[in-house]
Amino acid sequence: MPINTHSAAETRALGAQLARLLNGGDVLLLKGDMGAGKSELARGIARGLGITGPVPSPSFTILNAYDEGRVPFHHFDWYRVNDASELTESGLDEIIGQGITVIEWPERAPSLWPEDRLEIAIVALSDQERSVDMRSIGNFRTLTLEGVAT
Repeated sequence: MPINTHSAAETRALGAQLARLLNGGDVLLLKGDMGAGKSELARGIARGLGITGPVPSPSFTILNAYDEGRVPFHHFDWYRVNDASELTESGLDEIIGQGITVIEWPERAPSLWPEDRLEIAIVALSDQERSVDMRSIGNFRTLTLEGVAT
């Protein structure tokens, strides 16, 4: 069942709540249209992990890595990636699953998705309201946020 947020701050708060349930090795795929709130959720996850500095979208760098939180956090944005070979040739695919990995625009390289993952679909319902639907895939454990199981 999706969770609705009513502002960017609520989307970040949801991400922070989710972060408390994550472990090293977890991979989260964030799916949604441009402007859906994927980066806001990722910022919330970063804050929930204890990252205090800026958390910009890695749209141009493909990856922003953070070591200051309770576990390393790797935030990918594959929007500008054409296919998986761009990531494998640069060695970036080897980072997936180290620490906590969040990938925006994962559909650009589905061959790199791990079997066990949390898929999060975000849909903009209005300028501020978002629907966030989480689904455990493979052997990814069930998580419960505010009484909602994934």
